[in-house]
Amino acid sequence: MRKILLLCGLSFFTVATAYAGEVSVQWQQPEKFTDIRPANDTRKAYRERVLKKFDGFFAELANKLPEGYKWEVTVTDLDLAGDVDYFAGGAGNPLRVVKDIYSPAIKFSYVVRDKHGEEVASAEEKLRDMGFMQTLNSVNNSDEFRYERQMLQDWFSKELQPKVEQYAQALPKVSQ
Repeated sequence: MRKILLLCGLSFFTVATAYAGEVSVQWQQPEKFTDIRPANDTRKAYRERVLKKFDGFFAELANKLPEGYKWEVTVTDLDLAGDVDYFAGGAGNPLRVVKDIYSPAIKFSYVVRDKHGEEVASAEEKLRDMGFMQTLNSVNNSDEFRYERQMLQDWFSKELQPKVEQYAQALPKVSQ
């Protein structure tokens, strides 16, 4: 039994290390983005927190790319779900109000390169999730920027991941 558990652990480790792509994210003039306005923070501190969080989202997705692949992303606009209402929280206490009419959106371009530097995929993307409030996997999810994260995950699994897999399958098999 112990050998079986050890073999299962090793096979899991092997699968986990087969996927470890890298990402570099460039933020093009984030101070001019459509909406990364804070409710209860300074503009600069909030913007830095948003960019750091989104860097993490892109890194999570890059981990699903094959080992040695590099994903270069340039974000040109971001519109967070909801809108800051300066009157909703009372005097001096603005709140971000999330309603169907304030859908999340992001614009970016990207290039994915394999471990030899060959271009696998590239495009300019304009994502907007108009049904973001109906499609979230977990109703009780309270993670900050959960709608934007879900929008990126959906796009990645439906658009980019299949392109990368198709490219990898088309490569000539190297005999071992």
